[in-house]
Amino acid sequence: MRVSLFVTCLVDQLFPQVGLDTVKVLRKLGLQVDFDPRQTCCSQPAFNSGFQSEAARVGRSFLEVYGGCEDPIVVPSGSCAAMLKVSLPHLFEPGSEWHRLARQVADRTWELSSFLVDCLGVDSTGAVFPEKVTYHDSCHLLRELGHRDQARRLIRSVQGIQLVEMEQSDRCCGFGGTFSVKYPEISAAMGREKLDRIRESGAGWVVAGDSSCLLHLHSLSEAAGVALRTLHLAELLARF
Repeated sequence: MRVSLFVTCLVDQLFPQVGLDTVKVLRKLGLQVDFDPRQTCCSQPAFNSGFQSEAARVGRSFLEVYGGCEDPIVVPSGSCAAMLKVSLPHLFEPGSEWHRLARQVADRTWELSSFLVDCLGVDSTGAVFPEKVTYHDSCHLLRELGHRDQARRLIRSVQGIQLVEMEQSDRCCGFGGTFSVKYPEISAAMGREKLDRIRESGAGWVVAGDSSCLLHLHSLSEAAGVALRTLHLAELLARF
């Protein structure tokens, strides 16, 4: 099977290792991974900020890249996958060619953990990580896509790992993209609450499926002088 990797803006600009490890995992499972260098943003920042026409313009650029093929699109991000699967079609007039392409792309888009578990039927990548970790449910992955158990199944399969659940694992970390810019005090307060729950779990690492959540938590922990080690799910699953 051949798949197309959409790396997302944050991964491309700040967390390239997440993209590399996603490729590493997919190739280990025998997949051919295609990366189209024309790819840009999924249009989520503009969409979440209420700029519908700008989001539609970026969305059309995305569809021009991905609308002409049939390969599954794998995304190492719950929020970007949710944008493509749930929100992108609403930017276009029903019955239009753009709407048809958006629906086609939505049907072909998979968040990484769901692709491995629900599409491929994979429970283990053969990873080894003898550490105690906890898992943060990112909002879009849980609330828009409804994915809660897939990542946990993959984490528990890692050799030597100990997964401990934090209290309120489904509570927002406070990042929320542009929310953290518009309401920095509220965003930071929510993040500090999440850091408290992580610390109370006794885990040395926090794993999540969105680099944005991990960026927010790591930044807050550094500002507070708290030792927190973060790991994207792809980085964990590539430790074989």
